Amino acid sequence: MSDQVEQERIKQVYRQWHGGAALARYAWHRPEVVSQQAARSRVLSRLLARTVGPDLSSTRVLDVGCGNGRFLRQLIDWGATPGHLAGTELQQDRLEHARLHTAPGVRWHLGQLDAFPDNSVDLVSAHTVFSSILDEDTRRALAAEMWRVLRPGGWTMIFDFRYSNPRNKNVRKVTDVELLRFWPAEQRHYRTLMLAPPLSRAMSRLPWLLPELLSACVPLLRSHFIYMARKEPPELRKRINKSPDPDPSAPSPATPPAAPGAPPHHTHRSG
Repeated sequence: MSDQVEQERIKQVYRQWHGGAALARYAWHRPEVVSQQAARSRVLSRLLARTVGPDLSSTRVLDVGCGNGRFLRQLIDWGATPGHLAGTELQQDRLEHARLHTAPGVRWHLGQLDAFPDNSVDLVSAHTVFSSILDEDTRRALAAEMWRVLRPGGWTMIFDFRYSNPRNKNVRKVTDVELLRFWPAEQRHYRTLMLAPPLSRAMSRLPWLLPELLSACVPLLRSHFIYMARKEPPELRKRINKSPDPDPSAPSPATPPAAPGAPPHHTHRSG
């Protein structure tokens, strides 16, 4: 499948979804949505402070598939400078919504990443973007483009689904093996978060502490993850790229390999 065909499929899916009744499930005021956003903000804030640093004022950020611009607005609330931020999107209406509701100065781009030069950003992110891409070649091409625009020493951030949704054929989970193959970094972080949406909705009328405890005590019920990987300087990247591709039957790439002589890494995993 070509990139163009896959992009048109994604656009059509989002046009149908955005105007459908299913959108009401994600209304900002619903208790489970408020809880999910809080959990996401907690993990994001800790990871960003640990990787990019606590001062975001000079951090150059590109958010791929920025949607309505929520993540970039969050960064502005945390001290990022609007003029250092950019977002790309395939849907014109979503980009206009983002522009209208976000502080002036953010760069908005309709289309792909080819408008951005090599090694030009400190943080490149994608939120539930890769799970929307079913074609493996298109996933790989987007990952390569994200890596291209990221400067050495910068970080990529992926927020996405751990599990496929059997009721939604238009999304596919992103695996540990894919993450390591797309972004073969020595320094990486992997965090799981957010109670699976069906459970979260079912428990939305219960005291808020109950779903929080369930998510904290049973990591397998967390439906999403955040993965961050650091792009190493060229000389170190050459050494990493000489390592063999991860074997799907081997231990998770986010855990230390048992075999001696395996490639070194510094992975921090939670959940």
